[in-house]
Amino acid sequence: MVENTAKLPVINTNLEVLSTRNGFNSAVRHIKKTMEIAGDAGNLGDIIFEINDNELTSSRIGLLLRMLLVDKMGYRTASANLNTVVDDISVLANEFGKWNGVDLIAAYYHPELGLLIANPKSAEELSGFGQLRKRELLVVYAGFQGKETDDNCQKAADLALRIFEGSKVAVPAALTKGKYTAKKVSKPKKEAGPKPVKAKSAVKGKSSAKSAAAPVKKTTVTEVKAASTPAKMTPRYAVVVQNELFHNGNVEAWKKIIASYKAKYPDLELFIYYDGERILDINSLFKWGKVKHGTAIEFAVAGNEIKDVAKLQRYLAQGASQMFEAFLHGPVNAVLKLF
Repeated sequence: MVENTAKLPVINTNLEVLSTRNGFNSAVRHIKKTMEIAGDAGNLGDIIFEINDNELTSSRIGLLLRMLLVDKMGYRTASANLNTVVDDISVLANEFGKWNGVDLIAAYYHPELGLLIANPKSAEELSGFGQLRKRELLVVYAGFQGKETDDNCQKAADLALRIFEGSKVAVPAALTKGKYTAKKVSKPKKEAGPKPVKAKSAVKGKSSAKSAAAPVKKTTVTEVKAASTPAKMTPRYAVVVQNELFHNGNVEAWKKIIASYKAKYPDLELFIYYDGERILDINSLFKWGKVKHGTAIEFAVAGNEIKDVAKLQRYLAQGASQMFEAFLHGPVNAVLKLF
């Protein structure tokens, strides 16, 4: 007689990661870190922000959210792909700081930095989200840090999500009375390393107009502090094209400048944007002469220790002007020592 096993649960072990030494050790470290965090009572966003562990990458943060908040503590959730762009959400900490009746965690899927999380009652943590982009996913978790949740938690998650999207809501008194007050958070100080030696610039000459290096929006933070990833990210800065067209020569100059910056800071990532969209191949910027005089190309830098952004702005401004040829001199395939 053949036993009917159609209703038996199928267990997916997915243990391939344990087949190598590096994978096994990585899994062990993740388990130890999970147990350490699980034993620490408090807001998950605060805990991860203060740990400031480089190994807590986006994928591992996602596992912690599911394992600790959903599976273990039963937090209620609300999620949405955002309908609008929000430039600075750190101001929302004043509102969420009044919600003492519930514990809140916000998770934002940043298109460049990956999954970021924060305690929305902390302005410092919220600033790590930077600009909330349209159509990106935002999830709000609400609960009682281990105690059984109720309908107020679901209501809190739903209302918090609406506030993130710019709506005005009436907050029930039940969400303002309780013990889940905002906590002052700070990252552990790192040991200071040797001071870097400044290299002389390989390119002389004045840069373009001062307006070429002006940030796009003053409301964004100077340097994004990503609470759930080792990376930080600057706001987008605009470089105004001073040449008649941003042509092939300007593109080649930018390639030289970017290559020099990457050679000096290999751990930093440079993002280029035009007309609100990320540009993966800057060669496309001069095709059909679409980038004309007076228009702006934006850039941002991400990484752990972001440096020389002001100098990078000046060089990119010069590269977008009639003085771009200064960057094209020198041996073929050689990297300029600009930084």
